[in-house]
Amino acid sequence: MYRENYEVSEDILNRLVQMIIDQKESLNPEVLAEWYSIIKEDFMKIAPDELKDKFEYEQDPILPMKFRIKISKRAIEYFIMAVERNLPKMPKPTQIYFMKVEDMVLQKYKEEGKSY
Repeated sequence: MYRENYEVSEDILNRLVQMIIDQKESLNPEVLAEWYSIIKEDFMKIAPDELKDKFEYEQDPILPMKFRIKISKRAIEYFIMAVERNLPKMPKPTQIYFMKVEDMVLQKYKEEGKSY
């Protein structure tokens, strides 16, 4: 098999390294906390007045990657809308993280609905 030697420029390597670092950084607890804050702000803009206090999140002080979400069943729709509005602005790993959060919130809602 014939192989050619290709030179990769230092600029390309630097850009690839930066892309990898950015992807890794997008799951830092501080970054996730900032996105939770942005989602909360959006939630406050779109939720009706009677539901504005029905969504809270708290970052675990010991396990900073863990967040506790408290959300009223009636407010889930607005939470999902706020997440969806912000997904395109997020780096891919952060998008996947919040898509999983959406999934877990909806799953919990369905489980609790069956228990009544």
